Amino acid sequence: MPGAILVSAWIEERFGDALRAAAPGRPLAVLRGEALDGDPAQVEAAFFSGDLYPGGARPLARALHQAPGLRWLHTFAAGVDHPFFQRLLARGVRLTTSSGAAAVPIAHTVALYLLALSRDLPGWARDQAARRWNPRDVEDLQGRRLVVLGLGPIGLEVVRLGQALRMEVTGVRRTPRGDEPCATWPLARLDELLPRAEWLVLALPLAEETHHLLDARRLALLPRGARVVNVGRGALVDEAALVAALASGHVGGAGLDVFEVEPLPQESPLWSHPRVVVTPHASGSNPGNDRRAAEIFVDNLARYVGGKPLRNEVEAPAAGA
Repeated sequence: MPGAILVSAWIEERFGDALRAAAPGRPLAVLRGEALDGDPAQVEAAFFSGDLYPGGARPLARALHQAPGLRWLHTFAAGVDHPFFQRLLARGVRLTTSSGAAAVPIAHTVALYLLALSRDLPGWARDQAARRWNPRDVEDLQGRRLVVLGLGPIGLEVVRLGQALRMEVTGVRRTPRGDEPCATWPLARLDELLPRAEWLVLALPLAEETHHLLDARRLALLPRGARVVNVGRGALVDEAALVAALASGHVGGAGLDVFEVEPLPQESPLWSHPRVVVTPHASGSNPGNDRRAAEIFVDNLARYVGGKPLRNEVEAPAAGA
């Protein structure tokens, strides 16, 4: 008997017909609240959809733990640095992501940071709250040098918007391919590039080699007054070093959606810093994300059944790594 496909009740209601068309003859095991409508022992593939986060994550994990035949999990998110995913990879489970589903809304939030910090929106908001008429010059983004770390779907969309704002955009990825829409440097040359980065956007996944990629030493390489935007993972940046660089004025401002500790502790000085925009890990929040992630899953399900390469497959760590 073909293995079952585990999905949430929300996904079954909205995409059940598409799932059955992509995988004819495959039964659906449906997670309804805390209970699984189906036999976990028969589950071969599963979809961790956005409607299951955060409340349904525990029942899903419990069901997957009881699924010895699980071969593949697709997740609504792009990042898979959580130990939950690493344990599945260690079990030999294939893992795919919905990378790209939230790229446009996240890039729009980056544009919000760029415009808010360059036009001093935080200062204008304080003036408005104080009923203070305070006209002053603000910064122009046109011609400014923007460096984008990471050229996945999010980074590429940030590049497009940066170019639309007439910024001078340079991308960074581990190994340039030659088909990028902007000048692109290898990650190994990051230290050479940082002194030119008036605006720096981090859109990288978190991995061992990217943990604290932007530390005190690299922050010091930025030109004085540079702005830092992070929509990747909080631990890409040494947060204490960033706070110190903001306090000294070496970093002129920051737009931050992700943090080393989340929720951001109330005592963090980032909350009240006059040149920092804080958002609660919500840069990609958009009603259309769940639909786009589900469409990627349906496409991957057809690929899985047909024995074709899967989109956005995560490479399992090498044995002994």
